[in-house]
Amino acid sequence: MQHWLDPLFIVFRNVLAIAVVLQIVPLLIWLERKGAAYIQDRPGPERAAVGPLRLAGLFHVVADAIKLFFKEDVIPARVNRFYYLAAPVIVVGVAFLTVAILPFWDTVDFTKVGLEGWPTVGGAPLDAGILWFFAFASLTVYGIIFAGWASNNKYSLLGAMRASAAVLSYEIPLGLSVIGALMIYGTVSLPEIARWQGDHAWGIVLQPIGALIFIVCAFAETNRTPFDMSETESELVAGYHTEYSSMKFGMFFLGEYAAMTISSGLFATLFLGGWQVPFLPTATIVAHAGPVAMWTFGIVGTLFLMFTAFALVNFVSNAGRWNDLRDWEGLVLALVLGGGAVTFLGASILVGLLPLPAWFGPIFAAVLQFHVFIAKVLFLCWTFVWVRWTLPRFRYDQVMNLGWRTLLPLALVNILVTGVVITVLNR
Repeated sequence: MQHWLDPLFIVFRNVLAIAVVLQIVPLLIWLERKGAAYIQDRPGPERAAVGPLRLAGLFHVVADAIKLFFKEDVIPARVNRFYYLAAPVIVVGVAFLTVAILPFWDTVDFTKVGLEGWPTVGGAPLDAGILWFFAFASLTVYGIIFAGWASNNKYSLLGAMRASAAVLSYEIPLGLSVIGALMIYGTVSLPEIARWQGDHAWGIVLQPIGALIFIVCAFAETNRTPFDMSETESELVAGYHTEYSSMKFGMFFLGEYAAMTISSGLFATLFLGGWQVPFLPTATIVAHAGPVAMWTFGIVGTLFLMFTAFALVNFVSNAGRWNDLRDWEGLVLALVLGGGAVTFLGASILVGLLPLPAWFGPIFAAVLQFHVFIAKVLFLCWTFVWVRWTLPRFRYDQVMNLGWRTLLPLALVNILVTGVVITVLNR
């Protein structure tokens, strides 16, 4: 039976999904820069500061956002204005239409702890989430084609043709890579898929070939190196968004990083157990919420304590480096991190000593699963960055050959082998 608060929770889930992506995107931009710097053995952005704080270059992301909002908006004279303006809206809009399918936590069922009449809060509002993703993700190609053609620029058009060819080519093995996993799970509902993996095994163990094909196709679908044929600077200037400036260019940027986040979330759900905490199913977390919370808060508090020590060491070693307020950054960070350590360690002690209300178990389980899911997504996003600054860009013919001659047959063989194994085991 539906609760009268259920529609409000559906709105809450969708708003939360979009908010999560909007928070992860600037973090990914920072991670891209610092990750590239780390791989190339250089410091990367670190000079922008607000008062004594630099936060290892995080303020550069804020500066970039301000610059894009206030930069002069130049529209070339001979573009097709309707399609030119519609292209970035389509790219961003499609990304945010697909993000709502991601299940961030298991269904919070208060009736199992004696709280009858409370609403159930699920992690995703759509039962056919994977079909929703494939239905809308393919629409991104329209934004790419519109941008290249409407710009009235040969480099933009060539970039759009390359990007659209890659997207359409890799959509087929991407969809086929999921079929083997769906044959095992027996459902297309993403929450049910995550739940199944918690009861049996993660998808990456049962479908390693499917997981490999999916992640490779995800790189191509998001136009990330080594598949960024639409943005080969030495050949096409900047590809399909060459003629875009100001926040219109920023929307393409936002769409790319949002697509990375969604692809990472979908991979985590299909092959890494989604919101599943390793060795701790939802029922166990709810039934033993006190001890699990005590250990969780204790571990997080200890990590904050370690970061506090690192910040203090940084403060001492960099004393007098700038001769201004930036010299105090390490101390300010140490105070903030130390406050976090005291908070979590104190919460660990309180949870262990005080009696907990009945609603604590389901709520704590959902919060813990949400953070575990985000941790998996961030790890996969780091993989996107890691590969970009490790592998060289492929030639266009190599990109096409890999999609049609390698991944497509491999995906079909994976489906065949999966079907044979399922048939033999079910006899």
